[in-house]
Amino acid sequence: MDKTERRQQILAHAREVFARRGYHAAKIDEIVAAAGVARGTFYSYFDDKRAVFEELVDHAFVRLGLAFVKVDPADPSRTVAAQIQENIENIVATLLEDRATTKILLSDAVGLDPDLDRRLLNFYEQVGNVLEEAYRDGQALGVVAPGDVRIFALLTLGAMKELFYQVVMRGLDYPQDRIVAEMYAFLCRGVLRVD
Repeated sequence: MDKTERRQQILAHAREVFARRGYHAAKIDEIVAAAGVARGTFYSYFDDKRAVFEELVDHAFVRLGLAFVKVDPADPSRTVAAQIQENIENIVATLLEDRATTKILLSDAVGLDPDLDRRLLNFYEQVGNVLEEAYRDGQALGVVAPGDVRIFALLTLGAMKELFYQVVMRGLDYPQDRIVAEMYAFLCRGVLRVD
């Protein structure tokens, strides 16, 4: 196994240990046992448990950032409504395909320390800014209701966080397509004017 594969192996098993035990209760011994590597091998890739955790969180931020694509009203192949649904599908798929990391983001990463809290707040601020810009653009196109786009963004982000908290943390069993359909319908009954 090459170094890149070994690093990914450690990260994958660390993610599962963190999701199952929580950051504070997770031990390096559990991570190396799950990954089937020696402690020294772990330390040749990561300085400590915190370094592994931060890399998992950073990777999740990148994946979520890539899931959202700016809506292009001039796209002749897809309607604005279809593009919005596609964004919802991408975000839902990203959060559900890696429930362990979603759990980490929603629970263990919060309140770990001031530095990580700042990074989480910065991430949510960036997501809020993207949503705010999308809502502002949508208002200009007439597909978003009049109103305060910042509040619309915060409400959307809060609703999504709570939904995924319930699905991932409490184990509510909803199929992905139903979550997408209900999120889209929720937005249409609130801020969207696309149907």
